[in-house]
Amino acid sequence: METFASIVSSISGFLYSYILIALLIAAGLYFTVRTGFVQFRLFGESIRVIKEPSKDKEAISSFQALMVSTASRVGTGNVVGVTGAIIAGGPGAVFWMWLIAIIGSASAFVESTLAQIYKKKGNNGSYGGPAYYIKQAIGSPALGGAFAIALILTYMGGFNALASFNMTDFVKVYVPGENASLYIGAAIAVLAGIVILGGGKRISNVTKVLVPIMAGTYILAALVVVILNIENLPIVFTSIFSEAFSTTSVFGGLLGAAMMNGIKRGLYSNEAGIGSAPNAAASADVSHPVKQGLVQMLSVFIDTLLICSATAFMILCTDLDASAYIDAAGNTMNAAYIQDSLIANFGPAGSVFITLALVLFAFTTLVGNYFYAEMNISYLYKNATKNKGFMMFYRLLAVAIIFIGAQFSAGLAWDLADVLMGVMALINVPVCLILGKTAYKALADYISQKKAGKNPVFRASDIGVSGTDYWNE
Repeated sequence: METFASIVSSISGFLYSYILIALLIAAGLYFTVRTGFVQFRLFGESIRVIKEPSKDKEAISSFQALMVSTASRVGTGNVVGVTGAIIAGGPGAVFWMWLIAIIGSASAFVESTLAQIYKKKGNNGSYGGPAYYIKQAIGSPALGGAFAIALILTYMGGFNALASFNMTDFVKVYVPGENASLYIGAAIAVLAGIVILGGGKRISNVTKVLVPIMAGTYILAALVVVILNIENLPIVFTSIFSEAFSTTSVFGGLLGAAMMNGIKRGLYSNEAGIGSAPNAAASADVSHPVKQGLVQMLSVFIDTLLICSATAFMILCTDLDASAYIDAAGNTMNAAYIQDSLIANFGPAGSVFITLALVLFAFTTLVGNYFYAEMNISYLYKNATKNKGFMMFYRLLAVAIIFIGAQFSAGLAWDLADVLMGVMALINVPVCLILGKTAYKALADYISQKKAGKNPVFRASDIGVSGTDYWNE
């Protein structure tokens, strides 16, 4: 296991030092320019379209699709991921999280708009994602299959193992005994299994209730911490910007600790460009693909600029010594850092609050991640959902992985998730660059109809696209 962990760590370091950071920033900037800075220009519109109901009562609405994607995005990375980035990279890491979210939201717009255009008809509404638009628009079923496999391994495997580990790491302080991880892992697996065995509709119904509650409460707690430590706020902002561009942070090696940790954890948290959210976007019932592109763009802002920032300000305003949270082996003690920050402000109740918050974040991540994986198993095995025996086995396997993840080590859990996520990005980002013209045309069509005072309705033929399951009337 130690050898495997060392190999995975080396691969992660190579990907994020030499390839992924350059690719994601370059692609995000390109999409930002090509869409005319859509994340700023249509930000208000992205909020408005969330409220539009689904015409089909059996289908998933824009709001439900937003909650499913936000459930996956808003998870343990928003809490322990942010704290780990600050311990390893300093306050400057927060700046790079913000930057990757701002430019990455344009990537999220493009990939989710494409997912809507090329979505497929199913027994219970629509479905789709990168695997499907790769197959149809690129004409490569094999590459689509490779992406589907990468996503399943990433979300049902690496990400869910990580979420389970992080949840267990927080909760086990309340469970005595050497076998605490086994007991907690079993409990998490059973609870997640109840939702997962109910399929996509149950997942969307659970997340649309839990996500707004947990996000709102968490942000409120962060505001209270900032108010209690308001005298530290100017210093926090100064340190975020000064340390992001300091010689030590940016040029102390190929990539500085602030930049690499901020972008790595920012990407893990908001998932922009890696091809996950399009799976939720494709399931939404909307009148125009751009509407769901805008909704998923907004999800990136919710994740990073609100939730990640809430975590950052809670710990930075409290002004604890981050270097004290690195153990003898060089591992960052993420859970202890955020827990001590809350205890410093709220007493013992702070520890209970952050534990409950992380449990909710991790739980919705587990079920949201599974939703993505199930969308892609249907790509590899077309009749999967009709084969009840297969789906039962597949869902039980997902539950087993959740249990196994609770037994992982911290370093292996994070590195494995980072590597698998990187593979997805290496496939999806180049595909989006190739297919981007289709999304830009759809955006121009949407804006044109809005200027004419219409509620935009999409027809694929209007932008020169043919052979789609939808948008032909």
